[in-house]
Amino acid sequence: MQVRNRVHVAMIPTPGMGHLIPLTELARRLTESHNISVTFILPSDGSPISNSALSLLNSLPKPITHVFLPPVDVSDLPEHAAIETRIILTLTRSIPRLSDSLRVMAESTRLVAIVTDHFGFPVFELAQQFGALPYLFFPTSGLGLCFGFKLPILDKTYTCEYRDLPEPVRLCPGSVPVYGSDFIDPAQDRNDEAYKGLLHMLRKFHDVAGIFVNSFPDLEPAAFKYLMDDEVRERDNFPPVYPVGPIIKTGFGSETDGGSCVKWLDEQPRGSVLFVSFGSGGSLSHDQIVELAYGLELSGVRFLWVVKSPHDKIANANFFKVDSVNDPLDYLPRGFLERTEGVGLVVPSWAPQVRVLSHDSVGGFLTHCGWNSILEGIVHGTPMVAWPLFAEQKFNAVLLAEDLKVALRVKPNQEGLVKREQIVEYARSLILGEEGKVMRDRMSKLKDKANLALSEGGSSEKSLDKVVQVWMIHNSQQ
Repeated sequence: MQVRNRVHVAMIPTPGMGHLIPLTELARRLTESHNISVTFILPSDGSPISNSALSLLNSLPKPITHVFLPPVDVSDLPEHAAIETRIILTLTRSIPRLSDSLRVMAESTRLVAIVTDHFGFPVFELAQQFGALPYLFFPTSGLGLCFGFKLPILDKTYTCEYRDLPEPVRLCPGSVPVYGSDFIDPAQDRNDEAYKGLLHMLRKFHDVAGIFVNSFPDLEPAAFKYLMDDEVRERDNFPPVYPVGPIIKTGFGSETDGGSCVKWLDEQPRGSVLFVSFGSGGSLSHDQIVELAYGLELSGVRFLWVVKSPHDKIANANFFKVDSVNDPLDYLPRGFLERTEGVGLVVPSWAPQVRVLSHDSVGGFLTHCGWNSILEGIVHGTPMVAWPLFAEQKFNAVLLAEDLKVALRVKPNQEGLVKREQIVEYARSLILGEEGKVMRDRMSKLKDKANLALSEGGSSEKSLDKVVQVWMIHNSQQ
C-alpha cells in the first residue's frame, strides 16, 4: 500500500540483471534517505524470470514495490539479432501495458518522476503524458556517456567502419583515447539495425530532465569535468548529469548461500586467490574453457572459478538466463578437478560475488568487465584481469587497463582464443608479481575514493540531494 502524500517514482528497468541491480540500490537509497516511494515496472520478453531477480525484488524495503508486465512476443526477431535490438523491442511492445500501469499510478500516487535505463528511451514521452519528469539511469561509466554524446558526431564525420580508423578517438578533453575496435558492440557494424537503433537512442538522451551515472568524479575526473561543465551543457544541449555511484549491491542480500565458497576462502592465505567470473550473461567457447582451465592449473595460483556451460558462437548466450543449461563441470579437461584440488575451487553457474570480493583471501579478479562487476571490484580494492566479451566491455577494459592502470588486459590470438600460456602469465603477474602489487596499491586508493564518494556529504549524496530537490519543486507545482 503506497502512502498517497509521499512523493512517488516509477523505475522501469529493461531486461537484464545488470540493469536491475543498480536501479534497486538507487531505489533503496531514495527510500531510506529521502522517504520516497518507488514502484518497479518490469517488461518481459517471456524469458524465465530468474530466482536471483525475484529474490532481489522481494528483499527490498516496503516502500519499494514491483509489477511484472505481461510478456510480449519477440519471436519474429532473427535468430541472431543483437541483444540490444531484443531489449528495445521488448520495451516498445510493452508500451500499451506500461502506459496503463503508469496511468493507475498517476491517479493513486504523487508520481513525480520516471527513471529508466538507456534502453528504455521510448518511456521518455510517456513521462510527459503523466506529468512526470523523465530521467535516464546510465548504468555504466562517465566515459561511456561521453561516447554516447560523441557518436552522432562521429557518424557524420566518418564513412568507414570505426574499427578501420587509424587513430584512436578522444571522447572528451583529457580522457583516455579509444580505438574504434573497442567501441561498443552495436557500433561495430554501421549497416546493422542495432547501430541505427543506437543512434536513435543516443539522440533521445537530450530529451530527459537529468541523467544519473553510476560512477563518481574521482574515478573519472576528465569525463565528469566535461559532462558537468555548464558552458558545455548549454552549448551542446546536455541535460544535467548526476554522478551517484558507485552503486553496487549493499550487504549480501540474497547472497547468504554460497557458504562452501566462503568456507574455502576462509582457509586460504590473505590476498592469494584469483576470483574468475564472467558475470551473469557471459559465455566462453568450449575451447576457451579448456585453455582457461589449463592456464589456471599451470599457473599454480590459487583460484575460485565460476564455470558456465560453453557457447561456441555467442559470447552473451547467458544474458537472458542465469543458470547453465547443462552441467558446466562436464566441459572441463579430464582430471582437472582432481589435479587442482586444494589449490582451486570450481563452482557451477553462480557464486556470491560481492561476498567473495570482500573476502581477505581474494587478491585479484579475472572479470568480463561488466560495469557492475568493475565497481564491485573497485569498492573492495581488488585489481583485475580484464577479459571483455560483449556490449561495452572492451570500452570498460580500456578505462581499467590504460587509464586507471588497475588491470591487465588479455590479448586473444587471431582465432579469438586467449591461450593457456598467457593465462599463466596474467594470473602470476596479478597475484604473485610486482606488477600486481603496484596495481593493488592503485586500487586501494580508488577504494578510498569510492568510500569518500558514498560517505555523508560525498559526491554521490550531493548529486542525489540535487535531484530530490528538483523533484520536490516539481511536486509542489503539480
